[in-house]
Amino acid sequence: MNTLATVLLSALPLAAGWAVHVRWLHGVLNTARRDPLTGLRTRDGFTRRATTLLKDPRAVVVLADVDKFKHINDTYGHAAGDALLKATADRLAHHVGRTGVVGRLGGDEFAAVLIDDHGTAGGLLAVLRGVLACPVEGQDPAVHTTVSLGWVRAADFPTDDLSGLLRRADEAMYAAKQARAGLRRAGLGRLFATLAGRRAGRSGARADVPVVGVAA
Repeated sequence: MNTLATVLLSALPLAAGWAVHVRWLHGVLNTARRDPLTGLRTRDGFTRRATTLLKDPRAVVVLADVDKFKHINDTYGHAAGDALLKATADRLAHHVGRTGVVGRLGGDEFAAVLIDDHGTAGGLLAVLRGVLACPVEGQDPAVHTTVSLGWVRAADFPTDDLSGLLRRADEAMYAAKQARAGLRRAGLGRLFATLAGRRAGRSGARADVPVVGVAA
């Protein structure tokens, strides 16, 4: 056996071990980027995938917030609240589909980026809002609530990055929640005057500026 063959054969166990290690690291990273309750991507994992999707001019950014979630927790217990969050996550992921991404940003707040192939995002989200309000299977029928949605087309704000689009969707969602409208699209004008990307009512937002109009 020549020297080269000997070297290659001796390196095989090391290469195999390294491949196993790489797969293990990949699994660890993937797990770290998944929310343990819902299975959705966490903020870091969501940001990575969403940033890629925003290169598509058909991309739509959505913010979803469960209404009266604290009431569900306080009235029916944390297990019921967890079941509601899991159901909300599953329903969001199903409607966004494999071409988009959904993440849990924290608490009862979710974000999504979907690819709107046919320009029908408004109709799709209206249907989704009805689905999200359905009772949770296997739970007390009383364990349900509505979900407020705010959304924005990335093409309407071509200079905005993911952070800017999320802020606009967040402000639209807040407007929908305040008006009990359930769903609101960010218009082409500004929504709320904010400081450091925080909507009115959140830490860091200015309290001395008026609310301005939002496109439905």
